[in-house]
Amino acid sequence: MTDRVLIIDDDHHLLSSFRRQLGTQFDLETAQGGSQGVDAVIAAQHEQKPFAVVVSDMRMPGMDGIETLLRIKEVAPDTVRMMLTGNADQQTAIDAVNQGQIFRFYSKPTSPEYLANGLRSGAEQYKLVTAERELLEKTLSGSINLLCDVMSLNDPFAARISARLRDYVRRLITEFKMPQRWPLEIAATLAPLGKAMIPLELQAKMKVGAPLNEAEQSVVEQAPETARHLIANIPRLAKVAEIVYLQDRGYDGSGFPQNGPKGADIPLDARLLKILKDLAAIVESTGTANNQAFAEMDKKRAVYDPQLLAKVRLCLVRDSSAPPPNLLRIPLASLKAGHVMASDLRLSNGHLIFASGTPIGEPQLERLKALRRIFTFIEPIEVKDVIPRESA
Repeated sequence: MTDRVLIIDDDHHLLSSFRRQLGTQFDLETAQGGSQGVDAVIAAQHEQKPFAVVVSDMRMPGMDGIETLLRIKEVAPDTVRMMLTGNADQQTAIDAVNQGQIFRFYSKPTSPEYLANGLRSGAEQYKLVTAERELLEKTLSGSINLLCDVMSLNDPFAARISARLRDYVRRLITEFKMPQRWPLEIAATLAPLGKAMIPLELQAKMKVGAPLNEAEQSVVEQAPETARHLIANIPRLAKVAEIVYLQDRGYDGSGFPQNGPKGADIPLDARLLKILKDLAAIVESTGTANNQAFAEMDKKRAVYDPQLLAKVRLCLVRDSSAPPPNLLRIPLASLKAGHVMASDLRLSNGHLIFASGTPIGEPQLERLKALRRIFTFIEPIEVKDVIPRESA
């Protein structure tokens, strides 16, 4: 009996009857009135014990059934919603379906057996919806992690930029209470992906500042398009792919793609990513602080959305009140998944393996295991200790 069901009605006698007749078949709770019902759903969500099905009466004082189901849809969108009413006129049914997006509509009186069958159907629908979402989320998470691992192994500097961008975005989301910004966070994480796919020989020329011929320059400029093609193959990431594609497009119409949008026609998240990416590149390449990097960006401020630039500057140059991470100096053999590099990890000959800021996972540990059989490293190394600890 794992299917959680909530029945909402203003008639406490009817609720008592439902508890007697259906309580042995379902994990049943009742709420007297719409407001109490919404509170019960919110509490269930916070406790991570969501209701599979909610049945609401239509005519209730204060908050009617349609408003109740709309509120429940906002806080628990996966919960299947049904309506039970003694006023089964056509307009009520139309409003319930169109506004409350209900799964079933029942008229009073209805037999317990008939309602029970509907509840079981609703519970099955809930399982289908949540199973599909879980599959998509796991596919999405696994695909993003794979791309990040490829980027980390192929281009340590790109991985460091990715980690810094992700940190910037999270700080902005917290500072400005930005809702539903997961596409921006993923786009920030994957923004350097195209550069990491550039051939290693060309990357080597870029690192030493060697001049590039026309064909090589074209490959570099089109890196965002390369990333877009990779990301677009992942379910639900079409918007992310577009943000990454436009990451180099200037507010003044400059930059790649040549015939792309300009000004406010550039998606907001792409305009924001342009600012953050350029900021991260200056900080990483010069070692300057954020405020100095913004001063450098002022020299070409026409390429940035002026209002966004001011807001981002206000947030990212402000002193953080957060405590510094727990930095550890450890031998390479003590490196674990969950650590984050706090300094560059290099071979004894100075060759960079992982840049500071690189999160360490199993793929990175496997690579190090193979390299340690052949090469020696500069030790000890410095890491941020962010591995969750067991409670004492």
